[in-house]
Amino acid sequence: MHYRDFTARFAAVGLKLTALILLLGGCTTIRSTDPQRTATEQLLISTAADHAAETLALDIPKDKLVFVDATNFEGYDSKYAIGTIRDHLLRSGQRLIDDRGKADVIVEIRAGALSVDDRDFLIGIPQTNLPIPLAGQFSLPEIALYKRDTQQGVAKFAATAYDAKQGGLIASSRPDPSASYQRKTTVFFVFSWSKDDLHRPPEDASN
Repeated sequence: MHYRDFTARFAAVGLKLTALILLLGGCTTIRSTDPQRTATEQLLISTAADHAAETLALDIPKDKLVFVDATNFEGYDSKYAIGTIRDHLLRSGQRLIDDRGKADVIVEIRAGALSVDDRDFLIGIPQTNLPIPLAGQFSLPEIALYKRDTQQGVAKFAATAYDAKQGGLIASSRPDPSASYQRKTTVFFVFSWSKDDLHRPPEDASN
């Protein structure tokens, strides 16, 4: 067989195989779904909630039965935050009860903040969309000589304890805001690193 004929036949076989692969690939569909909220956002809020719960200080006698009233507690991931506050009260020596009528003390909890803030700082050229006549838009990528993206979870909790029978004030906590963060820094377009406080080692529950 002539060398040119062999090359032509080999090329034809290659084209047929390529077409077959493309055809098979075109018949394959991979479906991926993403939750509406990112795990990072949830970690930022829950970590800030952990910090805020630890700041709640209520001087309640240890022999009292305590009912936690979360009626006025609202915010993102409020169920986790309420559970964190209950956990903090238990670790502080309080005796929690689910029956309000049998409680000695009512602890009302409320949230002044439970969300995420974003802050960006850029030295360079931001991403820009340029209109092109009859063709739509052309997007110029961001050029970052120095860029810092900071996401901060913020939580502010307060609690008021009062006598379940008489209604008198027993204790009130000072509502101090707490925060968590994730920070990404980029230098000269490609060099980047991240830092956060979202992955602390677990504390010893016996302490």
